[in-house]
Order: sequence, then C-alpha cells, then structure tokens
Amino acid sequence: MHVRVVGYDSRWPQMFAAEAEKIQNILGENCIAVHHIGSTSVPNLAAKPIIDILPVVRDLRLVDAKNAAFEALGYECMGEFGIAGRRYFRKGGDERTHQIHIFAQESAYDIARHLAVRDYLRAFPQEAAAYGDLKRRLAQQYSEDIEGYCDGKDAFVKALERRALLWREKHG
Repeated sequence: MHVRVVGYDSRWPQMFAAEAEKIQNILGENCIAVHHIGSTSVPNLAAKPIIDILPVVRDLRLVDAKNAAFEALGYECMGEFGIAGRRYFRKGGDERTHQIHIFAQESAYDIARHLAVRDYLRAFPQEAAAYGDLKRRLAQQYSEDIEGYCDGKDAFVKALERRALLWREKHG
C-alpha cells in the first residue's frame, strides 16, 4: 500500500458528515453517536486522506447483521481486526478513503482514547504540527511500506495517547 500524507483538506469535515449520516441510517436505533476521529478530524493536521469514523452503539452484536448494508456502500467488513470489541470496516481498497471503527458504549476506554487524542490535538496545535511533521517524514521514508510507517509512529502515538488521556482527566 502506497503511503501518502497530505496537507489538511477543509472538505474532510463535510466528507465525514455525509458518511456519518449513511452510517446512522444503517445502524438505526442502535446508534448512540458518530464521531469524526483520527488525523482528518484535526484542523490543519497533515494526514493520510482517510476519514476515520467512530460510531458508538448500544449492542455490538446487532452490527454484524448490517454487514450487507455496509458492503452496499462499498465497505469491506473486517470483524474485530485486532481490537477486541470493535467492528472495523474499510472502503476504497489500496487507496482507502474511509475507515469505520464501531464500539459498543461499554468499550468506554477505547472510545475515550480516540476522542481524547482528537481533542488534545485540536487544543494543542503545536502537538498537532509535530505529529504532522513526523507523519510527513515517515511517509517519505516508507512510501511503499505501511508497516514501516506505522511502526515509526508507534512510540510517538502511544506517548501522545497517554498525554491526551491525562489532559482529558484533568480538563473533562
């Protein structure tokens, strides 16, 4: 998979909103909220141009019955895909455009960590800029190696997540 990091695109929030509406329609009453997460949710942050979406549902078991509806929107249904208690969907093949990470409301920690990182980066533009710089360097270094790119971000992202969760604890 080709790794491409681009400058912030002001259309990303609208792209999220359009897809979120479709997801809410599929999930129906089971859906509590749909959040825009990941780098495309942070103004001015360089990112892979992939919209990350986090729907929160009441009952995760009901999501699997909706796979055909997600497939009709172009998503590939990946199951938990390495994170227990999640349903992961991706769209766009090798040139991925969207990723959905569905969690049930009882997966409070997983939901909180995604939202904390987003909110922290929005609150601290200097942290977002440092993260963007790292991603650009790694994308140049590992342009054809997504594993190398992800491995290169791993320590930074884990430390960022810890800072974000502490900040969220203190500031609600």
